Amino acid sequence: MIALRSFAPVLVACGLAASLMAPGASAQSDTVSPQDRASIEKIIREYLIQNPEVLQEALVELERRQQQAQEDAQKQALAAHSEALTRSPHGIVVGNPEGDVTLVEFFDYNCGFCKRAVSDVVALTKADPKLRVVLRDMPILGPDSVEASVVALAVREQLEGEKYFEFHTRLMNSRGRVGKDRAMAVAKEMGVDLARLQKDLESPKIREALSETLELGDKLSLTGTPAFVIGDAIIPGAVGAEPIKQRIASMRTCGKSQC
Repeated sequence: MIALRSFAPVLVACGLAASLMAPGASAQSDTVSPQDRASIEKIIREYLIQNPEVLQEALVELERRQQQAQEDAQKQALAAHSEALTRSPHGIVVGNPEGDVTLVEFFDYNCGFCKRAVSDVVALTKADPKLRVVLRDMPILGPDSVEASVVALAVREQLEGEKYFEFHTRLMNSRGRVGKDRAMAVAKEMGVDLARLQKDLESPKIREALSETLELGDKLSLTGTPAFVIGDAIIPGAVGAEPIKQRIASMRTCGKSQC
């Protein structure tokens, strides 16, 4: 770490330089001669050349502040949209509908990491009878993904609870690209009335559900799938069951994702 005293010359120089760049500083800048300006710039340049680690430290600090600002913004968004995330009729509830902790998952049926994470979600619901899970279709990986989600959202008109969760996991565990044909095939395997399903595909509720989920994803600044939401935290990626289990335990202990 650099001592403040050794950094004093560049701090002074930067302070003067910043004052010259500030709005309304034209009158003040008139009092600084070209020679003084050149001297200031030379001090800054020489200091940075002799101490290049300062730039690295500054970039690390900038990244930390940007990450903190993003986390703060996400927490505000989570608080503002908590009801839509956890209680919207467009979310598909599996696990215990009356559970004391809610885990929300944003996913895409063609997301490899989502396919990896589905076994974690299944394991969590089996091991925790008080866990409530809300599935949110966020098809961002192309037209096939959209088609699969449309079928899945129509299937919910005939399947619910454990039966729907079985349909979801079967479709998620499908090999290759998942689109309408594969989703319809899995629905048929599950005993869904295909004629009724075909009509339900045109339901405006499906478009409303997809629109709401994509809008929530945008407001939460989600950059990919899977993304899990629990309490005041967003957990991006297929992190495994254990980190999520720890967050669930914290929610029960102190009402926050981390106590």
